Amino acid sequence: MADPGGRRSALRRKNSFVLRPWCCHFGAAPRSPDRRSSPHRQHHPSKPPQKPPPPPYSGGSFPGSPSPSSKLGLGIIDPRRILSPGRVSPIDSDAPLGPLPAIADSATIATVAVESEPECSDPVSKERALVPERPAVEDGACFRERSSDLRLSLKGKDGRSLVLELDSETLCESSTFFASMVLNSGQKVSDALADCRKIEVTDVEDLGAFRETIELMFEKDAMGWLMKVGVSRAIDILEVSSTIMFNRGVASCLKYIEAIPWSESDEEKLKSLFARYPFDEAISEDVLARLLPQGPKHSEDLAVQLIQSITNGANSNARKEMQSLVNGLLSKSSVYQKDLAGLNKESLYHICQSCLNSLVELFEEASNSDPVNQMTIVKETKPLIERVSKHVENLSWLLEILVDKQMAEDFVCLWASQDGLIRMHEMASPMVRYELSRISACVFIALGRGRLQCRGNIRSSVLRAWFGPMLEDFGWLQRCSKGLDMRMLEESLGQALLTLPLKQQQSFFEEWFQYFIGHGTQCPNLRKAFQVWWRRSFVRSSEAHG
Repeated sequence: MADPGGRRSALRRKNSFVLRPWCCHFGAAPRSPDRRSSPHRQHHPSKPPQKPPPPPYSGGSFPGSPSPSSKLGLGIIDPRRILSPGRVSPIDSDAPLGPLPAIADSATIATVAVESEPECSDPVSKERALVPERPAVEDGACFRERSSDLRLSLKGKDGRSLVLELDSETLCESSTFFASMVLNSGQKVSDALADCRKIEVTDVEDLGAFRETIELMFEKDAMGWLMKVGVSRAIDILEVSSTIMFNRGVASCLKYIEAIPWSESDEEKLKSLFARYPFDEAISEDVLARLLPQGPKHSEDLAVQLIQSITNGANSNARKEMQSLVNGLLSKSSVYQKDLAGLNKESLYHICQSCLNSLVELFEEASNSDPVNQMTIVKETKPLIERVSKHVENLSWLLEILVDKQMAEDFVCLWASQDGLIRMHEMASPMVRYELSRISACVFIALGRGRLQCRGNIRSSVLRAWFGPMLEDFGWLQRCSKGLDMRMLEESLGQALLTLPLKQQQSFFEEWFQYFIGHGTQCPNLRKAFQVWWRRSFVRSSEAHG
């Protein structure tokens, strides 16, 4: 017969399990067979287990921050390990865990040196040697190697410091500077490394460049390593390599720098570096060939050749683009204008005379043809008006260069003496002849704005020669301005007339007045200049006599 007491005990256990169902909440842990409490403590909640007190704060970490091992990827909790609601312990996945993500960071000097040493059996030392270094150099930073025999202390001018523990043999073989320092150094480091020597370099300009130069000593593929740091940093490393007599580093940097493009800032850094440090000619000649011109300087002659090529160009758009390019190169405010010697004046005027001769030939051709044929294809498979416009644009551009170089006074004399063109202007079609007044407009604007200073007789002669043609062509210039500022032309023409003696001004203003009465807006409006001349000639003179 079964024991009734045992049956009651089994029933009690069954009822106890059924009456306490597990619920997914964040309260107390659910009742389970392995956590049954005694009957006399059944109605009292158990105290949660006491957590050990947090470790005291140390200078290297903050409370709650990851431990040093977590930075190495040794104590990081895998995302697959989660805290299940209602349980106080993490649920481990039954599947094997994969490798944790690698920590992307730059390798340290210590890492480079350790790779050539035997693997350390001490797991702590091995862990420390593989710690990646942060890119920024911090005060008191120290990169340690357990197998190194030399401690190098670097102190920057900005107060920061850097300590490297290195293999002295590699350092001395690479640098004569460090070989001498190690030979003369008898100071030992007072720590566990009994055979470690200590040397120090102070007043370092760039700690990062100095450290990277030392790292280059331990690199087998120097060119590949320099490709990663770039040309600007390679120039900094070249300077440090030259300072510490790291010849292999100097040769590698020069070879790399010569083979890649430079920016203008890199070029200036190289020029400054070559001015301060003497490099061996055999290894630096290729870089110098890119930095300095070989042979005598002929920039002025080359500029004249470029101008000559532009004036002879057949494509109008290409000429305008190259004119803009040369203007930028010749401008006094340009970064490319290194000297103020200017262009060869005689060469420029030779080009001007060549363009004027071509204009004379074209207008002679125009005077022998009727107005209809002047717009058709006559020669060189291009219309006459297009060929005339080309030389006019060239002369206007050359005048702008001469004005900028303050050599335009002779151009005014040259333009005033073009009796043949003035005579043919009267016989040519307005569709062609108005192009000549475009050159006169450029001269008048330069005179009226004070950009061109010349004697009074020269100003009088050029105005007497081209003032009448300007009155006739002004209407055509308004319709086909081609970038010419007509309002500026009117103001400048009036101001240029006011620079003449009052008696000459009167003859010009009387001519203008009569022409304006007959043509109106087809004539330049010189009303303001006329009023100034009238006040100076009659009002002030009468006041002076009164």
